Amino acid sequence: MIINNSLDEVKKREKALSIIKGIVEEDGRSSLFDLTGLSGGFIASPSEISLLETYVGPAIFEEELQEVGKGHMGGEKILPLNRTSSGILATILALVSKDSYVVHYLAKLPAHPSIPRSCSLVGANYFETDVFEEFSIPENTSLVIVTGSTMDHTVIDEDEFRKVIEMAHERNIPVMVDDASGARLRTVVFNQPKACDLGADIAITSTDKLMPGPRGGLMAGREDLIDEIKVKVNQFGLEAQPPLVLAMLNGIKNFDETNLVNSFSRKDELFELLSSKFTNFKTTPTGVMITPEGLADEINAEHDLSDNDLAFVLSFILLKEHGIITIPAVSMPGASATIRFDLSTNDAFNLNLNDLCKKIESSINKLQEVVINEDECREIVF
Repeated sequence: MIINNSLDEVKKREKALSIIKGIVEEDGRSSLFDLTGLSGGFIASPSEISLLETYVGPAIFEEELQEVGKGHMGGEKILPLNRTSSGILATILALVSKDSYVVHYLAKLPAHPSIPRSCSLVGANYFETDVFEEFSIPENTSLVIVTGSTMDHTVIDEDEFRKVIEMAHERNIPVMVDDASGARLRTVVFNQPKACDLGADIAITSTDKLMPGPRGGLMAGREDLIDEIKVKVNQFGLEAQPPLVLAMLNGIKNFDETNLVNSFSRKDELFELLSSKFTNFKTTPTGVMITPEGLADEINAEHDLSDNDLAFVLSFILLKEHGIITIPAVSMPGASATIRFDLSTNDAFNLNLNDLCKKIESSINKLQEVVINEDECREIVF
């Protein structure tokens, strides 16, 4: 195996970032194609940047973010955080007691690793399922969690979403929705209501996912719960700093739903092109993907690599040879190793889909060649 632990994942990410830096310095930003769906951005005018002081920035921008954020997320109050994972951690620190239960329903396992890790920190019992008939709420449950859209963009069924919220509220248990990409994917592409409008007590989204904002978290929900969570946020330094607050504000203002709608139609064209050559690609709401298991099925050679290793090696071939950034190359420890080609990003609109298909095909062919040599694969990644 190439990637054996979280430290390996950190080192892998460091190498990917150094490759990205080299490409930009040598060939310019236009030679990179970020197809992660997490490209985000930092939109700010010079006059706004001049106000990004420690106390002036929040005073100027947080009040407006309250109004813009509620328009985007719903709820009574908004809380900006330095990461979505930070908001999840702060919520569990604030609302979950030791030895109590946290139960989680999502459309497809696994959950984002920040959720079970946070439960472990407080000594809570954690249970997750993607089978609705298996979902139940035991006695001594502190929190119910719902994922609106999984890491691989599988979207929850709206009827099941509503039923889980109803089940929790019958027991007076708060519901938190991990709506990292779902706050836009569910609402724009699948026409579902905002999580708070469905009755969720707390919802959190990632402001760089499918929108031109920074890597940060934006929480919305009941004012009393937001205030309680905010105490933990401030105690542990999890709050968004002024530059993030400004970028979140402008990212929401500049969010264009038509990008998601256009990617929804283009994905079928790319899927047809790839399906003429491979058998394991699948569509996502905004592009195509291949799971580590699907990639392993495409490889016809004896090797000792894990399925995830195959995805990591392919992601680095795509990056080094074609400037294509996919999640496995740059992801944080514990993230899904599924390779997604998200067509909602600005870079995707600059790619001819026939050319993209050829780049993906040549990269898989290169993987086929090198997979028999584990040392060469390790060198590609590290």
